[in-house]
Amino acid sequence: MIFFYYALAVILYVIAAPFLLILSFYKDKYKISLKSRFFLYKNLKQEYADLHFHGCSFGEIKSMRFLFNHFNNFRISTITNTGFSEALKYTHKVNFLPFEIFIPFWMKPCKVLVIFEAELWLILLFMAKFFNAKVILINARISDRSYFKYKKFNFFYKVLFRYIDEVFAQSLKDKERLQELGAKNVIAYKNIKIINKNKKDKKFEKLKSRLIVLASTHENEEKALLSKIKLEQNDKLVLVPRHPERFEMVEKILLDFCKINGYGMQKFSQLDLKSNDLQSVFCEKCLLLDCLGELENFYSISDIVFLCGSFEKNIGGHNPIEAAKYENIIISGKYFFNQEALYNEVENIYICQNLDEIKNILTQNLTCAKIKHQGDLTEIIQSIKEGVNAR
Repeated sequence: MIFFYYALAVILYVIAAPFLLILSFYKDKYKISLKSRFFLYKNLKQEYADLHFHGCSFGEIKSMRFLFNHFNNFRISTITNTGFSEALKYTHKVNFLPFEIFIPFWMKPCKVLVIFEAELWLILLFMAKFFNAKVILINARISDRSYFKYKKFNFFYKVLFRYIDEVFAQSLKDKERLQELGAKNVIAYKNIKIINKNKKDKKFEKLKSRLIVLASTHENEEKALLSKIKLEQNDKLVLVPRHPERFEMVEKILLDFCKINGYGMQKFSQLDLKSNDLQSVFCEKCLLLDCLGELENFYSISDIVFLCGSFEKNIGGHNPIEAAKYENIIISGKYFFNQEALYNEVENIYICQNLDEIKNILTQNLTCAKIKHQGDLTEIIQSIKEGVNAR
């Protein structure tokens, strides 16, 4: 199975390489990551470490940071530019995960491999077991939509799960689905994004105005939501695109919204925040948050959060926990199928069945969202330590 999989990957690479190379020069989003992953640009070697943590992107790496605090000798691999930048905050041993055909020659031994959610790369798992490492899958989930896709390739996942020693699933339903696919030693745990109690980087004071945040917006969501929102005299609005490569495009959308309504607009990157006095520098009606890692600081002072990624059909929603822990009002679309377990952990999320409901919702006396209960990372940390000490 491994031989045929690897041979197929080589064939696909030969076919796709020219197109990937061209794409890496024309898309800012991929300029570094594609070259590093598929052509090993500045990514020829990996340093040794007892622990190897792997997560796809910014959110996954950030969610693991409280695990990092319990260990010293670890390295991180990731897929995206944003994930890479976030990982550098915790260690200098950071790499983009190469395409499968390069992993056997690139990967250094480790004692434990920890994988976040659905980053199930067969050759990565195979090489970890080749080095006799313990492999742990954390935050594992299978959404309703993905479940049927997984079942179609059941034969593949049964092979893949042979290389995973322990699985921490997000819910009992996820546990049952993972076991059906061949996973063993599955524990129905909690989503780490519930357990983590992230600390905001800055301490902004609450604004005198009502603050509305459009959080982690995707293409089409900005125009759709802004067309339904009418700001009151005492309101301010912060628009937060999910992906940095869209900052410029979203700026134009917000400018158009401001011109139509006679509002002023600012960009967060141009604010003078040396004293963290947001009240004195946020003078206009609307603000574009065009910097990464700042969203939680605005969650902490927001009154209403539109949790985006849920108003478009094919995205599946985003994590509501980060906003809910500050007990603000959360409004969501109905397409949150990738975050169902997290939504079930939060009380009082207002779900819009259609955008026309937004105007009425904003005029109601709404109840703040609240996380039902927290947990801890004890079992995961213990499992990792056992793997390190046994090897």
